[in-house]
Amino acid sequence: MKKNLVTVITLALVLVNLVLTVVLTISIVPETKKANELIAKVCGAIDLDLESGSASSAENIPIENLEVYNIEDKMTINLKKGEDGKDHFAIVTVALSINKKHEDYKKLQPQLSEKQNLIKAEINNVVSKYTIEEVKNNQSAVQEELLKNLQKMFASDFIVAVGFPDAQYQ
Repeated sequence: MKKNLVTVITLALVLVNLVLTVVLTISIVPETKKANELIAKVCGAIDLDLESGSASSAENIPIENLEVYNIEDKMTINLKKGEDGKDHFAIVTVALSINKKHEDYKKLQPQLSEKQNLIKAEINNVVSKYTIEEVKNNQSAVQEELLKNLQKMFASDFIVAVGFPDAQYQ
């Protein structure tokens, strides 16, 4: 009799376990699908953003579609004091690479000469944040930050690169 009672209790517990497993599966699977869809959407948005950023870089634009706008004067910029505590400065000339096929080109390109003093001020602000070691060792980071700031200033990405054709550091 005891063996039959234990078998009935075991069978009952197995059935309860089976029912609870079904309930959990029914309640969790739809939520998991929703989470997977959300993750897929986020990944899709990130991929779109990454693609749009690379599409506007100077590397992806044919050379015949690039125009170089040179800032007229050499700029002497005081750099942030480094570990040595001495004053340092940079003498740079700046060239902006502009996409001639960009939709904002005709509207914004003439403004470059009008806004040259604002551009110079932005160059001065960005470059002066760096020490001489930082500028020498990672000039591309300075140029990238300057590019982002100029794109924000003009509210357009028609400027695709910033270069320092001539740079001297003291």
